[in-house]
Amino acid sequence: MARDSKGVLYIVATPIGNLEDITLRALKILKQVELVAAEDTRRTGILLRHFGIETAILSVHAHNERARVERIVSQLGRGQSVALVTDAGTPGISDPGAALVAAIREAGFRVEPIPGASAVAAAISASGISSQGFTFLGFPPIRLKDRKTWLEQLSEASKQRLVVFYEAPHKVRKTLEDLALLVKRPIIVGRELTKVHEEFVSGTAAELLAKFDAPQGEFTILVPPLDPADEPIAEVTDDSVVDLFGQITKLRQSGSKRDVARETGERLGLTARQVYDIIERNK
Repeated sequence: MARDSKGVLYIVATPIGNLEDITLRALKILKQVELVAAEDTRRTGILLRHFGIETAILSVHAHNERARVERIVSQLGRGQSVALVTDAGTPGISDPGAALVAAIREAGFRVEPIPGASAVAAAISASGISSQGFTFLGFPPIRLKDRKTWLEQLSEASKQRLVVFYEAPHKVRKTLEDLALLVKRPIIVGRELTKVHEEFVSGTAAELLAKFDAPQGEFTILVPPLDPADEPIAEVTDDSVVDLFGQITKLRQSGSKRDVARETGERLGLTARQVYDIIERNK
């Protein structure tokens, strides 16, 4: 279906849950291209069969994305167009696709986006949060050092504008524990967006820990911008140090007293020794 002698790589957004959210344009492209490059051929196969589409499917995921470039370039060079899709949402946004798209552009082929459903847009639209723009942070990193930096960026960014990010069900409790130490104002968690069990829950991160005791589904978390009237900067007192030290000790449930003192000090602008001294004199 190329408009010239070369094929086109179409970046096709697919539903994030409800199959009826696919666009008419996306269906047209998926029917007309010669190949669908899919993150998971099984999941994409379900989508194509649901709409009676018989286009061939090629597996293109995070682990073989670069290796597939030559195959797709060859296809495009013969004038055959390709549709790139991921399991849900838009390729390249917290999903594979960016490396392939960059390589195809560098090879001189046209890349055309076919927009559609977005978990970020869906969550923001239903949140009722007013913000001048927003920051999207994808998924939190796994490595402890990277995660600490990421959380610091989240905390800083959320002082000015809405921050949105994704989290997997088996990691959401750990993330809420971390947020409970950084953000005292209510946040919003969207779960299973557009699906049968869709829900939006509001509360502080500490309160939501009780709500999601055995979390299931995909999560989109929204941290609203800081309102100075809601979170005034408090004076560092012995009570505030003892209280935060206790919160961190309870949430971490592991680690040495030194680590807890260091983290408490970092959050309050004190040294670990100062924290120790305050804890000791308030025993």
